Amino acid sequence: MQQLITQIAEELRHKFGNDVAIEDTLMIGIHTGGVWVAERLHQVLNIKQPLAQLDISFYRDDFSRIGMNPQVKPSQLPTSVDDAHIILVDDVLHTGRTIRAALNEIFDYGRPATVTLAVLGERSGRELPIQADVVGTHIQLEEHEHVKLTGPEPLQLEVVETL
Repeated sequence: MQQLITQIAEELRHKFGNDVAIEDTLMIGIHTGGVWVAERLHQVLNIKQPLAQLDISFYRDDFSRIGMNPQVKPSQLPTSVDDAHIILVDDVLHTGRTIRAALNEIFDYGRPATVTLAVLGERSGRELPIQADVVGTHIQLEEHEHVKLTGPEPLQLEVVETL
């Protein structure tokens, strides 16, 4: 896992290059797994601003069908993200719906200069035209499998059978 985190951090450094000091970006982790990954990246990249967190439960497009998750936690973002360079972090990119919801919430706080998406893993099954800028690993799964991040200690990607 540490090797994937290091790889993602190096790719982010390369992506930002000399255009933006990566230490001055705002890193946002998506609750829960994205926060776990973001905590590690935030430390490795020595980002100055506090780590921000999003709980996108109210922004989900299936909210009206599934109701409110009893584990909803408030998002922790600066009052404004105007003109900020944001690194948005999630654990696994699958359909793209979580990222869409996260972007909706971020834009409720303002208009960032840029948003860079970094994910630990990416799997097939995209439903929306959203792709990550930095991907730790591409995961090939069978139809009856899905991937889950467990943690925070130890942080592990697990492939689980669905019934």
